[in-house]
Amino acid sequence: MCKNACMAELNITDHSRDAAGMTYVYPVLSRRSRGVSVGVNLNPNNACNWRCVYCQVPDLARGGPPPIDLDRLEAELRRLLADIVHGDYLARHAPEGMRRLNDVAFSGNGEPTTAREFPEAVERVGRVLADLGLIGSIRLVLISNGSQMGRARVQAGLRRLAILNGEVWFKLDRATRAGMRQVNQSDLSPERAYAHLRACAALCPTWLQTCVFALDGAPPAEAEIRAYLDLLARAGREGVPLRGVLLYGLARPSLQPEAPRLSRLPETWLQGLAARIAALGLVVETHP
Repeated sequence: MCKNACMAELNITDHSRDAAGMTYVYPVLSRRSRGVSVGVNLNPNNACNWRCVYCQVPDLARGGPPPIDLDRLEAELRRLLADIVHGDYLARHAPEGMRRLNDVAFSGNGEPTTAREFPEAVERVGRVLADLGLIGSIRLVLISNGSQMGRARVQAGLRRLAILNGEVWFKLDRATRAGMRQVNQSDLSPERAYAHLRACAALCPTWLQTCVFALDGAPPAEAEIRAYLDLLARAGREGVPLRGVLLYGLARPSLQPEAPRLSRLPETWLQGLAARIAALGLVVETHP
């Protein structure tokens, strides 16, 4: 059972990592998953190799995670999932209409694949899901900026994720070097990001995940949109097996210095971009 820290009702505007009083595991109400998602946080020190301007992580620092206690991670996940599957956790903590377990997601307070233990963590999570009869009945998701997809240990984790019926949500917010620097504070080149996307999609079912918002009151420039669409078109021509695009806006306030400069775009703007993506033959899920 959960500690007292998790007694409050979950809501889509609060994705607190200590909602269950655990180190690595936390429940959230996910608008994209339309239910409860159980997060696995491999970056409990709030460190990430990127610094996205819309990030909701407090005191975000550059860097990687500390060593992961895999035994503790497995025990926490087993305890929370057992409460959800066999107990009354959803009735106590989720609002009506969202009382279902949709997925377990490697997400959290930084890039999960920077953890050296990432493939072992996937293995441990898979063991818990198998023991509770959840493989195939819920999704197992890796939410990633894709920056580590060229590493052998990460690719080993992706192969295991695929065996477990998992999928990757691969972050691509912009497709120019200037845009990636501005939004993600990343020096990764678009060509390198594309190579990582190809590698990822070849190993595990992959969705592209894209966040769009207004900066200083203005939406992304048409040149940025065009570069993004060109990258998607290239993926189509070259047979990159993308499942589709998850297009979303701002749901929770940024905790980064740029926060006052960010604002939500009208739903009509997102729908317009979604239509341009769909015209390339891709499935699009829009979450304003």
